Amino acid sequence: MSPRNRHKRKAGRPKPEKLPTREEISRDVKKLKGMGAPGVNYRERSLALHGMICAKCAREFTEADRHLLTVHHIDGNDRNNPADGSNWENLCRYCHEDEHSRGILGDYLTGGD
Repeated sequence: MSPRNRHKRKAGRPKPEKLPTREEISRDVKKLKGMGAPGVNYRERSLALHGMICAKCAREFTEADRHLLTVHHIDGNDRNNPADGSNWENLCRYCHEDEHSRGILGDYLTGGD
C-alpha cells in the first residue's frame, strides 16, 4: 500500500446521525430570530415618532413611497436603539447615502484610513 492510500477518507461532509424534525427546525429559527439586536423593529418606531419626513432635506413621504425613507443612527451604532428615538433620524435614501459618504470622502481627502 502506498503512503498516500494509507488512510481511507470519505468524500464530502460527515452525515448527521439524526436529522432534525420540522418542529425542531422551526423552534431553532424562532430562537435565532429572537437573538437579534434589541429593538429590531426600530424603523417602524422611528417613523411613528419622527413622522415620514427626511430630517435633512425635509422631503415628505407618503405610504406609497415610504420605502425611500431610512433610519439613520446618529452615533453610528445600529444596536443603540433607545425607546425614545434619540439616536435616530429619518433620512431619505439619498441624504442617508450622502451622510455616510461624507466620512469616507473626508478620510480620503485628509489622507486618513
